[in-house]
Amino acid sequence: MLTYTLRRLILSVPVLLFIALIIFLLLQLAPGDPMAQVPLTVPPEVKQKMREALGLGAPWYVQFWKWLVQMFWIEPQVLIDYLFGTRFAWHWEVPLELPVSATLESLRQEGLLREVAGQTEIMVRDQRVISWQTRSPVMDIVLQRLPQTLWVVGMAYLLAFLIAIPIGIYSAYKQYSTFDQAGTFITMIGFSVPPFFTGPLMIVIFSVSLGWFPSIYDTTHVVNDWDSFVVQLKQMIMPVMVLALQITAQISRFMRASMLDNLKQDYVRTARAKGLPERVVLLVHVLRNSMIAVVTVIALAIPGIFGGSIITEVVFKVNGIGQLLITALFANDMPMVMTLTFIFAFLIVMANIIADVLYGVLDPRIRYD
Repeated sequence: MLTYTLRRLILSVPVLLFIALIIFLLLQLAPGDPMAQVPLTVPPEVKQKMREALGLGAPWYVQFWKWLVQMFWIEPQVLIDYLFGTRFAWHWEVPLELPVSATLESLRQEGLLREVAGQTEIMVRDQRVISWQTRSPVMDIVLQRLPQTLWVVGMAYLLAFLIAIPIGIYSAYKQYSTFDQAGTFITMIGFSVPPFFTGPLMIVIFSVSLGWFPSIYDTTHVVNDWDSFVVQLKQMIMPVMVLALQITAQISRFMRASMLDNLKQDYVRTARAKGLPERVVLLVHVLRNSMIAVVTVIALAIPGIFGGSIITEVVFKVNGIGQLLITALFANDMPMVMTLTFIFAFLIVMANIIADVLYGVLDPRIRYD
């Protein structure tokens, strides 16, 4: 199992690099100019210098290579420096103009200034991936927004899993019952209604008409007591329910179909003939084999839930990376869009690797080593 996991992780590297290249080329072909957001009062020569500073005049392969180096070499070093207090992401260079004497003394005390062969060198940080829109490091912004997206998406998946599995099991065990028919009707609605319709509909019903839940997700809210926890719970209900609706429908339907298929197998009749309780037959023998198909559905639904999270974050004003991606697309912020889409691709690839590993855990017939 460990060998297989390592092999899959190694093979995922060229896949992710190819995905990054495709995304970069598509962004190069997209219309728009990052300088379109600059005020018209800015002189043309200043705009040209800004374009050169952003690297827009370089060939596409130079820009792509620069992004790769900054993303996979400099950013990890910045993270190591932050965690362990090192200076891997720094280098020495001769400044064009020396700062004032007071600043020079403070730099010397901090170990950021030295004399080499009669020249004064200052230690400066390597250039990171910079957002064209905010002029700040992309990863700093992403790390501020990513927890919000993962929190909402993770809660939606957990809720969908906890609801869908029991519904699928009971619907299969009570096939064609009233519960099964009602579950089929509700899941068809979940399949049919997209998040961009469900979100505004829930806002109109539960926020505008009933006033039960807030329509805007307050990212700055801090939970420090019971009342603040209740506020956090209320503002999470609608975004999580919108995302969980489609996932619950998919998982419950596949769970039902997989359970029905396994309930007809010979090992189920054998277990019942041995006198095992029906609860043990269902929850120990049938459920484990039925979960194999459900794991596939969960892995394949990862791209859909991240796509739905982008729409949900825009509708409910969740300050996550989905809303950040939309803002960056409108601003033609290529470094931000490249980084965010690569993060989405990385999370999807990792989810599929985890699903493949779970196959070996759930199905004893599968051997990876």
